[in-house]
Amino acid sequence: MNRIQGNIIDIPGRNIFFGELEFGQGRITAIRALSDQANSAAPYICPGFIDAHVHIESSLLVPVSFARLAVVHGTVATVSDPHEIANVCGMDGVLYMIDNARQSPFKFHFGAPSCVPATSFETAGDSLDAGAVEQLLRRDDIYYLSEMMNFPGVLHGDEEVFKKIGAAQKLGKPVDGHAPGLRGDDARRYIAAGISTDHECFTEAEAREKLGMGMKILIREGSAARNFDALVPLLETHADQIMFCTDDKHPDSLLLGHINQLCARAVEYGIDVFNVLQAACLNPVLHYKMNVGLLRTGDPADFIVIDDLAHFHVLQTWIDGIQCANNGSSLLPHRESETVNRFCSRQLSVADFRLPTAVSALPVIGALESQLITEKIFPDPAAFKERDGWLVSNPGEDLLKCFVINRYHEAPVAGCFIRGFNLQKGAIASTVAHDSHNIIVVGVDDADICRAVNLLMEARGGLSCVTGKEEVVLPLPVGGLMSTAEGYSVAAAYTRIDEMAKSLGTRLQAPFMTLSFMALLVIPHIKLSDKGLFDGDSFCFFHLNEKV
Repeated sequence: MNRIQGNIIDIPGRNIFFGELEFGQGRITAIRALSDQANSAAPYICPGFIDAHVHIESSLLVPVSFARLAVVHGTVATVSDPHEIANVCGMDGVLYMIDNARQSPFKFHFGAPSCVPATSFETAGDSLDAGAVEQLLRRDDIYYLSEMMNFPGVLHGDEEVFKKIGAAQKLGKPVDGHAPGLRGDDARRYIAAGISTDHECFTEAEAREKLGMGMKILIREGSAARNFDALVPLLETHADQIMFCTDDKHPDSLLLGHINQLCARAVEYGIDVFNVLQAACLNPVLHYKMNVGLLRTGDPADFIVIDDLAHFHVLQTWIDGIQCANNGSSLLPHRESETVNRFCSRQLSVADFRLPTAVSALPVIGALESQLITEKIFPDPAAFKERDGWLVSNPGEDLLKCFVINRYHEAPVAGCFIRGFNLQKGAIASTVAHDSHNIIVVGVDDADICRAVNLLMEARGGLSCVTGKEEVVLPLPVGGLMSTAEGYSVAAAYTRIDEMAKSLGTRLQAPFMTLSFMALLVIPHIKLSDKGLFDGDSFCFFHLNEKV
């Protein structure tokens, strides 16, 4: 038996007392109160933190490597949507994530991706129909139906959509939502279909409306989408309906912190600490029926030791009675991982990235800091520059070329202009391009744009940054999404390429993460797929003279 003393936090009872925790063979065998008061000189023992919605793939790390970094910050479990790898590799991708996660004591709770592909307006690497989704949902290691992004399908009674929702309901597994900006009767109908959560609210008013309809709201603070400041007041009035999540978290920011950071910020905001911990530790376990302990006798020995209830500095992390982190150091070993991928590698020429002058009649994508939504911009025609009968980037007006290239088979590239990146030279490209993960690139110089894309073709996936003869590549051999390298080295490599991208002039906090969402068609208002420029409001493509 192991014993540890400290101020034990009883979240449901909203009580803290000094006591002793006894655990062995992976379970808590006894909790003894040594005083009914907290000891100011002792650390605190708390249930572990949970990220209630995250795409592990966006960390650029395979699950076992993600876990190695996350435990340092007191995270013991995630609710993980393998939607990204599923869009590349289908069922094989989902099974890859589950198998890789088994190498770690960390408690990954995967869902069955509901929208593969996310839309019919882009080319994905595979698909999961209702039969495949039900097959996944029948597994004991699949805990829920992942975010139902196809809210138009829900509202219009799409048969395939309702088969997937019905399968989850039949098996008693919750259905996650994804409905940015959905309000009023449309939101009511969406929720009535059986959808229980939403992590896409970007205003307090929208979130309160959905809470009033019985939905649970996830406060999201990731590397790109940051809604914490807008939504944190909800914890004061709806603590039993709130959870914390990151959705997408790049490895450099994962090095700095995770859900523990949100706890510290919420307490600094003035939120009652028990409300904060209810969202961070308790609500996800109850909602998703997670196999995670909550500091009760007989529970799995999943807990953390923290220095105080203001900064949430994590001293120790324990999962199933195994110590996984100690005072900032991970105790989980790096493990070698296999790869899975689908990639049609080929070389493109500079001529492939020409844009005719008629493109100036189309709207321009307006990228926004810390948001997944974009603006639909119609610049002054004089802002567009022309050379030899073709349009070129105009960094002075922040009008840059943007392209999406099909990486699953040969096809013409799709291009448009984008504003918000402020590159003054060079180009950045990525095969992390939600949701279908084709290649996306933005840049100033056509030759640099072409080279950035071809570097990813050669690597069969990754991130690239090019300016003249200077070029950096971060290979991502697992689905073009994840590295098999040791997590801390991946974070260091990402930091280097991120710094190079910022040296090109962009002021975006996470330029590669922002770039990855410029092809995400299910988030308004305007995005680019491998098939063309897309209107996220009317769900149709833009054409030069009309929308169809």
